[in-house]
Amino acid sequence: MPALLSTVTVAAVGLTCKAVFATRLCSVQVTGLGTLLNALEHTNGRGVVTVSNHISTLDDPLTWGILPARCFFSSRTTRWALGASDVVFTNPVFSTFFHLGQTIETFRGQGVYQKAVDSAIHKLDNGGWVHLFGEGKIYQPNAYPKDSQGLSHLPRFKWGVGRILMESSHKLPMVIPMWLTGYERLMPEGRPFPYKYIPRFGTKLGVAIGDPIPPEQLLAAMSSNPHDTDASRSQVTALVHDHVEALGRRASANPSLLT
Repeated sequence: MPALLSTVTVAAVGLTCKAVFATRLCSVQVTGLGTLLNALEHTNGRGVVTVSNHISTLDDPLTWGILPARCFFSSRTTRWALGASDVVFTNPVFSTFFHLGQTIETFRGQGVYQKAVDSAIHKLDNGGWVHLFGEGKIYQPNAYPKDSQGLSHLPRFKWGVGRILMESSHKLPMVIPMWLTGYERLMPEGRPFPYKYIPRFGTKLGVAIGDPIPPEQLLAAMSSNPHDTDASRSQVTALVHDHVEALGRRASANPSLLT
C-alpha cells in the first residue's frame, strides 16, 4: 500500500506540474531533455544523479513537469530529493505528503554522515535517480557571490554531493548537470505574507540539461587524494559545481538555452 500511495502522490504532483505548462500559466523552454530520458530509461542498474542550481521554492517539483507522463508511474524514472526538515517536514500532514513524494528528510547541521545522505546512496546503489541542489538552500541570482572582476559565481556546493558520489558502491552513478532560469521571477524571495506564497504566473522559465560528466573526470577527482578522503570529497564536489556553473554560463551566452 505505501508504494501505491507513493506512486499516486508522485503522479498527481507530476501531472499537475505538466498542466501548469500545458495551460500556459507558465511557459518553459527545455534543452537536453533527451539526455535525461536516455539516462533514466537505459540505466542498466546504474544510478542517476542530476544536480542543479536552486533559485526558488518551486524548482522542485515544477521542473519535473517537463517529463513525459509515463515517467511519473515508476520509481525508477522519478527523482528522489533531499528536503530540509525545518522547511517541508514541519507537521504530520506535510511529512506524510513529502515522504510519499519521494523526498528524503534532511537535517541542517548534521553533516554529510547523516541518515539522509546514507539513504540517497542506497537509492543510487539500487539504480534510482537522485536530484541534488548542491548549494543546500535557495540562492536567487541577485545573491550570487561576485569575484574581484564583478563576475557572479554559483555558490559553493555542500560536501554531501561528494560523499554521495564517492560512496555509491554498486556502479559509478551517471552525473548530469542542469541549469534553471526564471524561477526566481516566478517565486521571488523577500515578499511579505501572503504574497510570498503566490506564484507570479505568466513567467518564462528555462531548463537546460547538460551532457553527463565524463566518468574519467569523476574517477580522477575521487582518487586525487588517496590518503585524505575529505580532500577527495572536496575535489569531487568542486568538479560537479564547476560543470553546473559552466552549463549556466553557456546558457547565458546562448539565447536558445534561455527563456
